[in-house]
Amino acid sequence: MAAGVFRWIIQSVQEIFQISGLNLQSFLVFCTAFVLACALLKRSRNLPPYPAGRVPVLGHLLALARAPHLQLTAWRRQYGDVFTVRMGMKDAVVLNGYTAVKDALVDRSELFASRPPNYLFDLTVDFTGKDIAAARWGTQFKQRKKFATTAFKNLGMKMGNGSIQENIREEASYLRNRIAEYEGEPFDIAHDVTVAVANIVCSMTFGKRYDYEDETFRELSEAIFTVIAEVGTGQIVSVFPLLRFVPVVNRASVSVSRQIAKIQNVLKEEMARHREHLDRENPRDFIDFCLLELELQEKVEGLTDENVLYMAQDFFLAGTDTTTNTLLWSLLYMTLKPEVQNKVHEELDAVVGASLPTLAHRSQLPYVNAFLMEVMRIRYVGPLGVPHATTAAVKVQEYDIPEGTQIILNLHSVHMDPAFWPDPDRFDPDRFLDAEGNFINKPESFIPFSAGRRVCLGEQLARMELFLFFSTMLQSFTFKTPEGAPPPSTEGVLGLTLAPHPFQLCAIPR
Repeated sequence: MAAGVFRWIIQSVQEIFQISGLNLQSFLVFCTAFVLACALLKRSRNLPPYPAGRVPVLGHLLALARAPHLQLTAWRRQYGDVFTVRMGMKDAVVLNGYTAVKDALVDRSELFASRPPNYLFDLTVDFTGKDIAAARWGTQFKQRKKFATTAFKNLGMKMGNGSIQENIREEASYLRNRIAEYEGEPFDIAHDVTVAVANIVCSMTFGKRYDYEDETFRELSEAIFTVIAEVGTGQIVSVFPLLRFVPVVNRASVSVSRQIAKIQNVLKEEMARHREHLDRENPRDFIDFCLLELELQEKVEGLTDENVLYMAQDFFLAGTDTTTNTLLWSLLYMTLKPEVQNKVHEELDAVVGASLPTLAHRSQLPYVNAFLMEVMRIRYVGPLGVPHATTAAVKVQEYDIPEGTQIILNLHSVHMDPAFWPDPDRFDPDRFLDAEGNFINKPESFIPFSAGRRVCLGEQLARMELFLFFSTMLQSFTFKTPEGAPPPSTEGVLGLTLAPHPFQLCAIPR
């Protein structure tokens, strides 16, 4: 999520210069004296080193504009696993490599468990801090996390009729039928995958799925993806908060407010409907379980209807883009690696046959699991994760990190570390298989769902979706690049997540 911030900030700064008539040189000269004066007033701090290329006011933003995860990984080779970058007028400490990241996320998790202030992220929850994803560390955050974890557990990450698995399998069948309508002709699969994943979120939250052309569903989906896009493009106001008073700069904030209102209106209507028809003996979905938890914990401070609203909103915003893009990367690599696709087909045919894949098949499909893990390693959709903040002063290596310091976790460096992953740029699912061909479920230096106090609450759901959607599609189709078309790019487009460039494929029925 942090990754897209840098590129969009630079674009916004350039736009300000064009509108105001300023040029970069005069702007920097004007501000240098102020910056130097502030620096003289600061007492010396034992922060990690700054990479070269820092400029007044903007800091390292120019150097990080295009591909920040790659630039940070390059700096790691020169400055080590811990260094400081300047983002506007504020410092952020960057942790690279598995050892440093694990120390923060797992070994000393509570010391790195907060979130830094961020204007647009905080705007999505009306500056209340009553959600989970953007909430600061503290007693109320821990209550909410426990509350949501209980609701997820009760909702049933389990097998059986009416379970989440059945909802995903049903949606996978709709997606398979939708793909079949293209009859092997070239098409862009992104929209259909996006709709399928968004429908799982609706099914889990509301207890129902929507037709692909349903107007409410269309508006909700558009609002979700607009918020995701605008939170990235508008980060200039989070780095330079005073710019939110400049209308041309603050348009992203206005758009986010409008779209969040649309999302919350749908959620409030559903909460009212669920409360009216709540069956305490047969809860149907996430909202039902949350309402039951509210009744059980009604005297616990900090657990209110607002918490349920913002937690459901977190689920919508976090549960669509990441899973969608991981599935798109999976299909892209299928078209690029026909020999890998053949192995996937052979394993599915031998184990699943003509039946619809279930979670019971997962332990019998080591190569399918290894393929999905390799996709998440080599093209991890959250290369810089969500920014953390320290909850107290902490020492990292020989450096002193103050309380409240923003921490950037370079997860790209974790998943591409040659010390753990030989020839890391080579796509090879066999990395996740042992000598006997058994699946290696928990390798070192692999944390696609983060870890510790801020681990992704939707990890189990995401793993279920990836397995069931992918195995259902590959059971039914062979995916190829259209004849005469160039192979799709593996570079990706970096916004809040790392998404593939738009690409077309052909789905040939098997």
